[in-house]
Order: sequence, then structure tokens, then C-alpha cells
Amino acid sequence: MSSQDPSKSSVVVPQHVAVIMDGNGRWAKRRGQRRTAGHRAGFKAVRSMVEHSVRRGVGALTLFAFSSENWRRPEDEVGVLMQLFVEALQREVDELVEQGVRLRFIGERERLAPRLREAMTNSEQRTAGNARLQLFVAVSYGGRWDLVQAARSLARDVHAGRVDPAAIDENALAARLSLAGVAEPDLFIRTGGEHRLSNFLLWNLAYTELYFCDTLWPDFGPDDYDAAIAQFARRERRFGLTSEQLKDLG
Repeated sequence: MSSQDPSKSSVVVPQHVAVIMDGNGRWAKRRGQRRTAGHRAGFKAVRSMVEHSVRRGVGALTLFAFSSENWRRPEDEVGVLMQLFVEALQREVDELVEQGVRLRFIGERERLAPRLREAMTNSEQRTAGNARLQLFVAVSYGGRWDLVQAARSLARDVHAGRVDPAAIDENALAARLSLAGVAEPDLFIRTGGEHRLSNFLLWNLAYTELYFCDTLWPDFGPDDYDAAIAQFARRERRFGLTSEQLKDLG
């Protein structure tokens, strides 16, 4: 349903949503299919979530597509996933342009195949002028990797005399992270019944509202998304303050 629906007109919508899309393999196993069939079904759920994010007025959506740890999965499964990424980029980029979605990737690109890196770069360039929704896809990404590469970047500048170590604070480190300049996620969603962050956006999720559901990712649809948004809207976000202080502020 769209954000113009009267029943949702007063609901507070998170401006940045981060998602761990879990359950593709189990979804396929329950149907007697190969895990790769679950990944293919999962791409359809991605399309649905992007479209619904646009409808609901979400400003940024970050999806955890492939983690640093996922490289340890069977080689044939990883190969299929990489091919699916390429196919999805080639197939969906026109639709993203039409919807006003800007696509960006975060993660350790050096580990990816040249063909995939080229497809990623082309998609980013094609959608660079869009502003309705920022879509970040984490591929070969890990929260610890993100922190390490930020620390290394600062260390290089300190060594070169460009940065005073005494001037390094939270803002200085945050400016070197993959999502630098982007508002931190308001809402984190994990599907598939697991209750952990799995090395995803460890710095950025410090004050994010966490939402876990049992629905396997390929089955996660607009109604499930709306349920997460509705629960988010009912929560009181204090950021270290008391409820009384929040009332005084506003």
C-alpha cells in the first residue's frame, strides 16, 4: 500500500532501513530445491522491498547481500550468486532509473570478479543522478572490515602528517566508513528467525531500532515490511536521554 493510504498517513516512517536478508537456503530446502533456487527467489523480494521503500517514502535502504564470511560457502554456490548479481544489475538498472533510485555498493570490491565490478560501476554511474531513494548493497562486506579500513585510512594520513592524532574523534572515524555522509539506519530488519547482527554495519547500528521476524526472505513482502515500520513507529527513541527529557525537547 502507498504512503498516501489514510491508515498510514500518521505513521512515522524510518528514513534509513538496513536489512539482513536471511533464509534463502532454508526456503529452497523446504521445497526440495537447491539453495541457488532460494537466492533467485530472494532477488524478487529485493525488487519488492525497493518498490515499497519508494512508496513509503524511505530515503535510504541498505541491503546485506554477501558478507565477508560468505566467501567460505561452497564454491559453486558462490559462483551462482556472483552470476545472479551480474544478471540482476543488467536486468534491473533501467527500472531503478525510472523509479529515481540511486544504487551504490559498499564492500571489498577487490575480491570480486572483474565482470561483476564492471557491472557494479556501470549501474552506479547510470543511477548517479537519482535522489528519490538511495539503495546501498553490501557485497563482500563485513562490519569489522569496514572499521579496519577506516582505521587504516586514518593511520595513513597521520603517518603522512595530514591528520593530528589528537584530533581523531568519532566523527573522524565515521567519515572514513563505507556509509560516510549517510544518516545512520533508523530501523534494522533481519528475516529468517535469527537474532544477531552477523558483522553488519557494526558502527552504524549503535542506536538503530532492531526488528527480527521468522519470515524467510523470499516470502518477505510489503505487509511484512509495513509490520516492521509500524513497530518502529511505536518505539520511543531516547538516544541516552530519559522520556522526560524528550518531552521537554519537544
